[in-house]
Amino acid sequence: MDNLGIVFALLGAVASALMAGAGSAVGVGMTGEAAAGVVTEDPSKFGKVLVLQLLPGTQGIYGLLIAFITLSQIGILGGNPQMSLAKGLLYFLACLPMAVVGYWSALRQARASVASIGLVSKRPDQFGKAMIFPAMVETYAILALLISILAVSGIGGLNI
Repeated sequence: MDNLGIVFALLGAVASALMAGAGSAVGVGMTGEAAAGVVTEDPSKFGKVLVLQLLPGTQGIYGLLIAFITLSQIGILGGNPQMSLAKGLLYFLACLPMAVVGYWSALRQARASVASIGLVSKRPDQFGKAMIFPAMVETYAILALLISILAVSGIGGLNI
């Protein structure tokens, strides 16, 4: 029971990397399938569809960043990994925005990217506009990243 705080904190870090990473893996795979179809028909569009394929992968990077910050804060990556249950639960909750929003935004961004890949396949001159659609979804992943960074960073100074 003495280590329950660190267990919850570690669970939050793992959830952040796991869920955001899983969403990104599915999203990049989904968009890769659409991109491969376009490149089969016109190999000159490879560069444009590759950019659209990569967009859903950013959430996995954000989740990994939150996991690293959390692991550093809680002492797993050097230090003394002991804390109260209350503090461990706070770390867990601080990681949830990136975990949940990272997962869902990667999947939704993939759908927008697939549609944009379809647009580029028919109208390659509209690539700039096609990028805007999935980029709008990215906004919410960035907001989740920011709130998780602020929350995780703020917990370290609490005396609970």
